[in-house]
Amino acid sequence: MKIKAAVISETGGDFNIEQLELCEPNADEVLVHIVSVGICHTDLGARDGYLPIPSPPSVFGHEGAGVVKKVGSRVTKVKPGDHVVLAWDYCGTCSSCKAGKVLYCKNFFLHNFHGARPDDTATLRKGDQIIHGSFFCQSSFADFALANERNTVKVRDDVPLEVLAPLGCGVMTGTGAVMNSLQAKPETSIAIFGTGAVGMSAILGAVICGCTTIIAVDVNADRLKMAKELGATHTVNAGKVNTVEAIREMTGGGVEYSLECVGNPKVLRQAVDVLARLGVCGLVGVVPPGTEVSFDMDFLMNGRTVKGVLGGDAVPDLFIPKMIDLYSQGRFPFDRLITFYPFDDINKAVEDMKKGLVIKPILRL
Repeated sequence: MKIKAAVISETGGDFNIEQLELCEPNADEVLVHIVSVGICHTDLGARDGYLPIPSPPSVFGHEGAGVVKKVGSRVTKVKPGDHVVLAWDYCGTCSSCKAGKVLYCKNFFLHNFHGARPDDTATLRKGDQIIHGSFFCQSSFADFALANERNTVKVRDDVPLEVLAPLGCGVMTGTGAVMNSLQAKPETSIAIFGTGAVGMSAILGAVICGCTTIIAVDVNADRLKMAKELGATHTVNAGKVNTVEAIREMTGGGVEYSLECVGNPKVLRQAVDVLARLGVCGLVGVVPPGTEVSFDMDFLMNGRTVKGVLGGDAVPDLFIPKMIDLYSQGRFPFDRLITFYPFDDINKAVEDMKKGLVIKPILRL
């Protein structure tokens, strides 16, 4: 079928809206009419060549939300007309998947960054030219996307689909990092480094967990102001003070949890250095492979932990509906992070995001 998609023709280039051909769904696949899709830093990392993915032309997008249009013969999880949010794919057969740790699937790259289905068949073409798709098994920078039954999450239909797109990655990652990965306890302290979409979502997760000291760290004063509005009890402008000293002073020695949402070795070192004894630091920020960081070994030996986190250690089929329920109850206002753009304005949305003018741009189709 003919679709409209945002295509990258060269590494680091602009998105161009083009007409492509999307193939019919296989037996285990779902065709989704995309209503909205979030833009994530991972999309930009793929565009700029920071991920081990095939060379352009490519279609990215991995925070899609929409309505099921058609399903393959073996699909039982959803049916045409269902509202869905798309997440990431996994093999379902490796030891990690069998242990319920699908984010750490040993075949994760094959199912999400291969540029085609795992069996090498392409989903997108322009005439005789193959366009690399199946990004996170969706490539949802388009008005229609093909997903697998595994990474399609059915959601309630009484919440506007257009706001649900970022639940498939950014919001789930930040919130899940606090609730699932760190398992933050009530009446504890946490420092969150970086107040983009993931960091702001982590603040919302810390509020839900009952943390009583929630410290937001950034260099953007407007972001820090919003962090306070969303539930941060303290803010630290890292461009004006010594972050580690400030946090140790305001907490009487350090925090029980910290979260690095920037993807910067210096910031990760700070996030570790503010930990109290037995404290845990979660690493969420994405960096190019090979990025290294140094720590004070004696400091770590005193019961401190650094924990790598993917996707907030969430099971999308369970966690996405949970977040939507919390949102419906007025306890999880993640929609305050969103700025909407028409699909044709995708390059403007990307620029505004890079300049820090918006937190979570959402494209409406």
